[in-house]
This record gives sequence, C-alpha cells and structure tokens, in this order.
Amino acid sequence: MTKRDYYDVLGVDRNADEETIKKAYRKLAMKHHPDRNAGDTKSEDKFKEAKEAYEILTDANKRAAYDQFGHAGVDPSAGGRGGPQGFTDAFSDIFGDIFGSRGGRSNMHRGSDLRYNMEISLEQAARGAETKIRIPTLETCETCHGDGSKPGSSPKTCSTCNGHGQVRMQQGFFSIQQTCPKCQGNGKVISNPCTTCHGSGRIKQHKTLNVKIPSGVDDGDRIRISGEGEAGINGGPPGDLYVVVNLLAHSVFRRDGDHLHCEIPISFSVAALGGEIEVPTLEGHAKIKVPAETQTGKIFRLRGKGIKGVRSHDKGDLLCHVVVETPVKLKPRQKELLEELESINLEDGSRHSPRAKSWMDKAREFFSE
Repeated sequence: MTKRDYYDVLGVDRNADEETIKKAYRKLAMKHHPDRNAGDTKSEDKFKEAKEAYEILTDANKRAAYDQFGHAGVDPSAGGRGGPQGFTDAFSDIFGDIFGSRGGRSNMHRGSDLRYNMEISLEQAARGAETKIRIPTLETCETCHGDGSKPGSSPKTCSTCNGHGQVRMQQGFFSIQQTCPKCQGNGKVISNPCTTCHGSGRIKQHKTLNVKIPSGVDDGDRIRISGEGEAGINGGPPGDLYVVVNLLAHSVFRRDGDHLHCEIPISFSVAALGGEIEVPTLEGHAKIKVPAETQTGKIFRLRGKGIKGVRSHDKGDLLCHVVVETPVKLKPRQKELLEELESINLEDGSRHSPRAKSWMDKAREFFSE
C-alpha cells in the first residue's frame, strides 16, 4: 500500500515550523488514540500514521532527506538505516555495482544542497520576474575531473581494507566493523594529490545563475533548481539549489495570502457628504464611491484586484480600509465653521452623532453603578 505524504497526513504546509507540526500531531493523536477508540482499527492505523509522520518531520536530518527523496529517503530498508545516510548508502551501492566495487561501500556521494535567500518586491511576486544571482559553491575540479589525483595518476585501492572502506576487528567472540583509518572509508588512497584541489576533487567557485520567479510566489516559498548545488564527491551527483523568497515590505500594500490591504485616508467632508476617490492598485488606479456618513474603519472590497497565487485559480481582492483624516493647521474661517457645526450637533446629538451619544450613555451607566 502506498504511503501518504507526511505533510498531508498531519495537514500542514511543507514550510511548517516544528511547533506547527507538534500542534497538528497532538490534535490527531488525541482524536485517534487507541485508548479513546478501542477496537477501531481505522483510528489505530491513523494514529500510527500520524506518529510516523511526526517522528520524521521533527527530526531535522530525516526531514531534509524526506523533502529531497520522499519516503525512500527515510525508509530503513533502503540502506539498513533510516535518514539521509541510509538513502545515500543505497544510492552508493547502485553506483558501486556499476563500477565493480560490489565488495564494499562506494566512495561516491551526492553533493550538498544549497540555500539562497532572495529578496523581491511585491510587484515581482505578483507578476513574476527573471533575475540573476551569484552564489558560492563547490565545483568539480577541472584539472583532475573530480578524482583528486594529479593528471597522469589515479587513486589506488587501499591496501588496509582492500577497497571495502571498512575493516573488521576481532575481540574474542566479538567481531567489530569500523571505518578504515587509512582511507577514511573511501576504499581508495590518493598518493599523488591534484595541486589544484589538493586531493579533494572539488574547488570553491562562484557561479551566476538565471532564476525565474513564478508569478504569485509568497514570502517563504522555495524555488528548487535541480543540480545547481555543490558538486558530488568522487563523481557523485550534484545537490540542488533552493532559492527562498523573502518579500520586501511595500509602501502602500500589505499582502495577506492572495489578498492585498491598504489604508485610504479621506477628508472629513468626503466622509460626511460622500464622494468619489481614486485608489491605487497593482495594475494602476481604480475609483471608489464613498457613501455619505462613512466612518473610519469602513472597508471597501475591490474584487480581483489582489494577487493570483501560485496554486490559485483566481485573483484575490484588494481591501481598502478607510481612515477619516482630521484637518490640521486650520485657518480662522475653518475654525469658525467647525465651531458652528459643533454647536448644531450639540442641539441634537443623538441624531447627528449616534455613536458618541450611545457611548456617553454607557459611560454614565458604568459610573452610576
């Protein structure tokens, strides 16, 4: 039976932090615990499934292996042990068969993955973009082509372990296998190391890459670029590059998933009498009709003026939050008119300022108790 994705089992996003994963597991464990569901085999299976997912995703090494290789990366049967090392051993055994080193461990290893944090603007996230990045990495040495030996020579089979990478120590009735101290488990010994890479088979370099940013990416999203990580060891495959998106703060908009939010200041007179105002959008401008007697906090929704996410079918909305702006630096005539307005308001406060009247009534009741 095919195993379900661990993230789907717990109902969390692939970028979920450890605390989120723990909360999701606790919820499922409480629901499906055998003590609460005696005789219910389905609940017992779900409990075991959630426990397995939790144990993998809260272990940094196992989670990294699972993210890269799926269930094969954490299956103990893949190489005699769980986690990334178990998968690496199985992977190495395949190449060992090809190159005739079936008697012991292959010394080929996959290169490490790299992470690059990229800061992008809201406009780039919404529309997509293409940019160049420069990253430090380990590349295969061109002088020795990755085997670590000086041109004209080649690594020799280790005489201590006969190329197995492991040596067996006998102590009485016990037999202990350990990494060969001479070749450090590689099975090969470099007698004439390459002068360029000093025998490592890799050199530090910087490389420039073109990165395509898909439209709709959000803060924390990862873009995987296959084969652009560090070079493998002894001819092993390269790792991958993960570009992690960091969204820069915008001067006007605040993103919330596929929706955008912004504050729209309006004058006291427009709020009281109504009118039409122009608001910015990512595509340009739009107009909003403000009804008379609009209060601070009123939200106007412009449908389809948000962002279409990477996994979304439709665009989100733009939500405009109204803020009534109090006039400042008043001229004498303005003060005179406002004083006259306040005088009229006081004559019938319940009609002209119902919220203020209601608040004052509640305040009087509170202090009279």
